[in-house]
Amino acid sequence: MEAVVSLPEPITAPGTGIANLPNQRHKIVAKNGANFTLMVCEHKNLNKRRIKPPSKTVQIQITRAELEEKMFKVKLTIIDTPGFGDYVNNRHGWIPIVDFIDDQHENYMRQEQQPCRKGVVDMRVHVCLYFVKPTGHTLSPLDVEVMKRLGSRVNLIPVIAKADTLTPSDLAKFKQNILDVIAAQNIQCYSSPIESDDEATTKRNMNIMAAMPFAIIGSTQDVMTPDGRKVKGREYSWGVAEVENDDHCDFKKLRSLLIRTHMLDLITTTEETHYENYRQIQMETRKFGDPRTEKDENAKFAEEEEQLRKDFTEKVKAEESRFRQWEQQLLAERDRLHKELEIQSDRIKELQYEIDSYYSQRESPRSIRK
Repeated sequence: MEAVVSLPEPITAPGTGIANLPNQRHKIVAKNGANFTLMVCEHKNLNKRRIKPPSKTVQIQITRAELEEKMFKVKLTIIDTPGFGDYVNNRHGWIPIVDFIDDQHENYMRQEQQPCRKGVVDMRVHVCLYFVKPTGHTLSPLDVEVMKRLGSRVNLIPVIAKADTLTPSDLAKFKQNILDVIAAQNIQCYSSPIESDDEATTKRNMNIMAAMPFAIIGSTQDVMTPDGRKVKGREYSWGVAEVENDDHCDFKKLRSLLIRTHMLDLITTTEETHYENYRQIQMETRKFGDPRTEKDENAKFAEEEEQLRKDFTEKVKAEESRFRQWEQQLLAERDRLHKELEIQSDRIKELQYEIDSYYSQRESPRSIRK
């Protein structure tokens, strides 16, 4: 991180002195330092053998560090999300991650509403690195769902993990497939400012953004290259995959975007866009002091309720079908009994007629003899 040192203008300098305001601002910022919170969202490998079973829920792990360069300090917070993607059914695995981001906006908003705002704790997430598995195909349905939720809340940057497992041609095709899905699904990803007064800066920004989604090779090991250089990378039978080689991966470009060139824009965008959107929505939909509505939890329960409703409806339909069959059987039995009753009634009439005829024949001779 490069710090620009400007000499103060002398008191006798011409003008009113308002041009010295940026120098004053620089001194304040340099003294206070900066807070930067980065979230890492990455699928876990189900094929790895585990010493103990994975957690049933996504838990949040927070790591803090303080970086200093040329008397400028940055308080760095890393948010990891172990447990995400651990199970076959990950339909609601994104809820704890989204809740954490919303909770930080909520906590900051509540602190702003207090009479005394000294010592405000700011844990708002400035950027989320979403790691995509190097399948070589495209984004999974879970990737699309999670990225949609994250992109509307935080500066989302898609990253391809283990890029050294793909050939250059497959990697280029994979990147394009990801970009096509992002555009088709209207997923909001971070877009840094491109244009600048400096032509070199504009060209650099275009070069960085052209690499998105960033393909990364991760390694902390020092290995020797065939030409005798010691580098961070991974050693294979065919050669060495270097972490800080732009021809091998986009690590340096991603690092430059996060730290050297666009950290301030990430912080400002979080403040002016994502936090402001959250604050406006909350203030429009609830009264002052009311708790936040857990929309995602409600969505989960609403979905479960909808499934129960569907199951109940199916059972009702099955019972109705069974009742109709039973009713039809009863009607058929009724018709059969009515028909049999009619037959028996006709038979009785016939018997009655035979009886009447029989008695009539017996009485006729007697009347003649009289």
